[in-house]
Amino acid sequence: MTTCLMAGWMFLASCGTAGNKSAVNEERTAIGNQVQVPAFNADSAYRYVKEQTDFGPRVPNTEAHRACEVYLAAQLERFGATVYRQRAELLAYDNTILRACNIIGAYNPDNKRRVMLCAHWDSRPYADQDAREENHKKPISGANDGASGVGVLLEVARLLQQQAPAIGIDIIFFDAEDYGTPHFYQGTYKEDTWCLGSQYWGRNPHVQGYNARYGILLDMVGGRGATFYKELFSKRTAGQQVKKIWDTAHQLGFGSFFPKKDGTEVTDDHVYVYDLRKIPCVDIINYDPQGDTGFGDFWHTTADNMDIIDRTTLNAVGQTLLQVIYNEN
Repeated sequence: MTTCLMAGWMFLASCGTAGNKSAVNEERTAIGNQVQVPAFNADSAYRYVKEQTDFGPRVPNTEAHRACEVYLAAQLERFGATVYRQRAELLAYDNTILRACNIIGAYNPDNKRRVMLCAHWDSRPYADQDAREENHKKPISGANDGASGVGVLLEVARLLQQQAPAIGIDIIFFDAEDYGTPHFYQGTYKEDTWCLGSQYWGRNPHVQGYNARYGILLDMVGGRGATFYKELFSKRTAGQQVKKIWDTAHQLGFGSFFPKKDGTEVTDDHVYVYDLRKIPCVDIINYDPQGDTGFGDFWHTTADNMDIIDRTTLNAVGQTLLQVIYNEN
């Protein structure tokens, strides 16, 4: 992920079981007088996470990255989206040219009432938070940091094809989010080395003049025991949407995943969505207030693999997301 400010210090951040019945069937859920909403299938989302990690680390300029790009675009097409592949050559912190691709799936593209859902699909080229220094220059699998958010959104895409909401939806998979400056780099410092794909998209949207009511960003949303505190940039710039999402999660019984407490402020793709497009965007991101980094002991390490992915967490995020977007009108 990206840069996180916490307790006066700067940190770098990227920035189970199917026990819940609604995670594994196609029943529909409703709250009060709200519309009926498709049931999120956590087994399906889990499979999409695994299919990404099976390619290997999705680091730009690698064969795994190229293969996963094809897979993601094909999945969105299979689920009925109008698909855009936004290719760009982006300059990394060390002047490496990254051949990147933002992948966008549009649903009901003619509808002016739109909500954007996003996640980054690349994985970190460095396990620079690993306890073993010899692993610091190894790429990570990124099952949670990258693939989990994409997996949830692929399941959402599958359901959008089956039941269209009242509004238009854009699913955006940002690239080159996690190629930011590592701790071990000794060269000249550059600003804004994280979130390169969303920076490019913000300046060059896939549709001229693109706008949306708001966005929801998913980052690290599949880890066992995850908690999603209210990220402070989101709360400051998209406070109404933050309240809506956390209230919805509590109404659905997911309050343990979405505590109504403030987290920290994270530099993530949502910052550039807001700064460059003026679209309020909420970052749903795992935050561990007791941990050394704030993002779990597997964050940016070789332990970020399928062993830590929990269907229960995927379900809590996915069902909350569906409840929000299907009740938008």
